[in-house]
Amino acid sequence: MIKPALSDEILLKIDKPARYLGNEVNMIRKNPGDVDVRFAMCFPDVYEIGMSHLGIQILYDMLNRREDTYCERVYSPWPDLHKIMKEQQIPLFTLETQSPVRDMDFLGITLQYEMSYTNILQILDLSGIPFHAAKRSEADPIVIGGGPCAYNPEPLADYFDLFYIGEGETRYEDLLNLYKEYKHQGKSRAEFLESAAKIPGMYVPSLYEVTYGEDGTIASFSPVKEGIPALVKKEIAMDLTDTPYPTKPLVPYIKATQDRVVLEIMRGCIRGCRFCQAGMIYRPTRERNLEQLKQWAYEMLKNTGHEEISLSSLSSSDYTQLKELVTFLIEEFKGKGINISLPSLRIDAFSLDVMSKVQDVRKSSLTFAPEAGSQRLRDVINKGLTEEVILEGAGQAFEGGWQKVKLYFMLGLPTETEEDMKEIPRLAEKIAERYYEIPKDERNGKCQITISASFFVPKPFTPFQWAPMCSRDEFLGRARVVNEEVKQQLNKKSLKYNWHEADVTVLEGVFARGDRRVGRVLEQAYKNGCIFDAWTEFFDNEKWISAFEETGISMDFYNTRERSVDELLPWDFIDCGVSKEFLKREWEKAQKGMVTQNCRMQCSGCGAMQFEGGVCFENQN
Repeated sequence: MIKPALSDEILLKIDKPARYLGNEVNMIRKNPGDVDVRFAMCFPDVYEIGMSHLGIQILYDMLNRREDTYCERVYSPWPDLHKIMKEQQIPLFTLETQSPVRDMDFLGITLQYEMSYTNILQILDLSGIPFHAAKRSEADPIVIGGGPCAYNPEPLADYFDLFYIGEGETRYEDLLNLYKEYKHQGKSRAEFLESAAKIPGMYVPSLYEVTYGEDGTIASFSPVKEGIPALVKKEIAMDLTDTPYPTKPLVPYIKATQDRVVLEIMRGCIRGCRFCQAGMIYRPTRERNLEQLKQWAYEMLKNTGHEEISLSSLSSSDYTQLKELVTFLIEEFKGKGINISLPSLRIDAFSLDVMSKVQDVRKSSLTFAPEAGSQRLRDVINKGLTEEVILEGAGQAFEGGWQKVKLYFMLGLPTETEEDMKEIPRLAEKIAERYYEIPKDERNGKCQITISASFFVPKPFTPFQWAPMCSRDEFLGRARVVNEEVKQQLNKKSLKYNWHEADVTVLEGVFARGDRRVGRVLEQAYKNGCIFDAWTEFFDNEKWISAFEETGISMDFYNTRERSVDELLPWDFIDCGVSKEFLKREWEKAQKGMVTQNCRMQCSGCGAMQFEGGVCFENQN
């Protein structure tokens, strides 16, 4: 019998106690005494968000396939339970065995978005694990981070023992085997980390030294010991056929954000949008086998009882066998109440044809992401989408029965002018006009177009990594320009406009491109009471402003200044597979408004061919 970590009295006082009970459908059960390695896998956000994350499900399944390892889960306690745990000194625990996280060998934390960083400190605090890696004892777990934000791990460098740069399927086996060997030999934590740093893809911050110049930029970044690699190269799985995939994914007892079967159809993207970090760091594009996907879809639906299946990728339209897969799913599950979800589709005739087969057109809305209102700016960001294509796609959608359209844009993109901003509502107006060209008796109700504008953050390993970022006031000023232009449109009643929070975006920028020094701000913000910063109801910008003032760190240094292409960047020690020379070329082309063709049309020499596979080699002899 597992002793509950929380009493019934506490469970009755908190919101959604099922978040903390475990015992979900397909939960893996092992005897902790029978394994050599205990691994707590953490998503530093609330249970419903974490349970929707495919990467955690994959790693949970993969690590638990090892007989010598028990992978358990932990999520951030909601503020109501956080308060009780602090007051009653209840240590944070895993869901599978209700064991204290501090008793684990590893604490693995996925880094998906910058605004979850204070929750990482919450996890360490409630677990009783010292914040700073340098202060941890032999009794503390090895704290390892991975995920997209690990491509600039420096703001978190003081808090992690090591980071894994790349996809988890390739090197975790080596890491766990090494740990098991060192554990049985009674070797120290420091000895293990020094050996771990030599495994490809592993980065141990304590084994590298940073110096800064008088202007505040990085002067040098280098290993402190011989044999430690100066460059950490990302690790990816090239052949996805044999990689583990959870055909019995965990099914929560309460509704998760994405309460459905997720079928990953491919990794990477051929498009090369210059603002998109994922499109760069996940290169090259690699597709999953069609027959394997068919089998997995059947097994996952059978093993979960879910009534929806989502096809996951960065650009689903570019999966070369999408039509065959969708046709199979429709025919196989026809009349069985299974819905098919197709996110990340492009606005073209093929995608609309596919969507018309799987969606109830009277209930769903279409989502398009032009990103910029003017053709000039779309060329700058290499979106590869013309106004003609957008209007043609919207027209076909309207004629097919859709009347609701969501349009996603970014404000603050490099070279953006006021005219570019005004083109956002003008484009939405043209789409509305296209709807009203349809005879009234053939329309499907009123046209509804929602314009959503986020604010641009220059991300590492993109051609825009050198670009200056707008200040809070500049972002809001641009949002107002668009808002005023919306009011000038003839069909303004059909247009709805909203924009992202500028305060949050500014912080994202600091932690996306920051160096080790900004970690001090993070710790001070947590002490000030900041947690769940990605949630509007908990975000408190005043506490963050105080944290910057108390630590003497300047937001503007990290955000609003343009970086020289010769500046040593905090993440330059990582080889993400895309060369810095390619990024420089794309930065120069962006400033000239020049377009780069997608990978299937023409190789752009980005450097990803070094991985010997994927789309890079499709047409090679």
